[in-house]
Amino acid sequence: MNNGEKVESATRLNRKSSFWDRLPIFGGLSADEKIIFARHLSIMSNSGMDLLTSLEMLREQTTSKRFGRILKNVIAGISEGQFLSISLEQYRDIFGDLFINIVRVGEASGTFSENLLYLAEELKKKKELRRKIRSALIYPIIILITTFGITGVLTFIVFPKILPIFRSLNVPLPLLTRSMIAASEFLLNYYLLVALGAIILIFGLWFLLRIKIVRFYFNYFLLKIPFLANMIKSANVVNLSMTLGTLLRGGIKIVEALKITADTLVNPIYREELNRIADRVSNGESMSVNLINKARYFPPIFIQMIRVGENTGNLDKSLIYLAEFYESDLDEKTKTLSSILEPLLLLIMGVIVAFVALSIITPIYQVTQTLGR
Repeated sequence: MNNGEKVESATRLNRKSSFWDRLPIFGGLSADEKIIFARHLSIMSNSGMDLLTSLEMLREQTTSKRFGRILKNVIAGISEGQFLSISLEQYRDIFGDLFINIVRVGEASGTFSENLLYLAEELKKKKELRRKIRSALIYPIIILITTFGITGVLTFIVFPKILPIFRSLNVPLPLLTRSMIAASEFLLNYYLLVALGAIILIFGLWFLLRIKIVRFYFNYFLLKIPFLANMIKSANVVNLSMTLGTLLRGGIKIVEALKITADTLVNPIYREELNRIADRVSNGESMSVNLINKARYFPPIFIQMIRVGENTGNLDKSLIYLAEFYESDLDEKTKTLSSILEPLLLLIMGVIVAFVALSIITPIYQVTQTLGR
């Protein structure tokens, strides 16, 4: 079967496969499922087992119905003479460019098993990086939610119950108490409008950030915030280095690897810069020279190590080293951010509680003082 027939066959199977399975939202795979799939397929291939038998075994072993359906369609494609990479094309939104291209190069170069193992390692590192960031930020998020919860309870439950008492005192109320009463009454009377306004604001921001130019300048603004900018740079350098290093180690040419890596990056600024660098590298320029012109987005050590990798012919090894180096750096920065946010959010929560407490206690104290005279 020639390439044209394989593509036509893939298109035909794509029509047969479930529409929902092809959507990342409904038919997506977890990071663990993709890691296990790549690793087990690598081990089976390395042991001499043929591809169809390996995939059938993986389909029988999986407990995920959606993954089972995906593997069933992939097996059907391979039975018709397709390469695995061609069969996976119908699920590009689920597996991603990195996964499919690493498989494709492995099939073409005879390094199928090794490439799958590289891929499993790379996916595992990305998963661990996300887990570390989530773990570092989970406590500040809990504090923030608790702060909103306490504020809501005090505003909607506690304050309305003591409001009639204040009105019956017939004494001038302090500014703090009057402010709290006004805020409480406004929220109680217009809570539906406030909730609707909050929903419109959230969806409005979400919609705006889907507009390419708005998203670009929003990320550009974030890169101007000192500490946050360093975190964003480290995160993008980690993803860039990890993906590009894996692609180069898997045998993909530098220009194609740069374009694939650019497509995997979420940040539009880094995606645009990497695509621009890919175009210039295709014209014979070096990657490091183009990085120097964009030093505000890429750390000096990163640029220097890329130059060393290019000069020694070990660019893939330099990139893997950089990914590990900046992953550790990002981990430290995330912990630092968490250690700053925790006391800051606790302070904000304390100020809110103190504000409400004083607005309640102050008029009571004034009345007590008046009666004492």
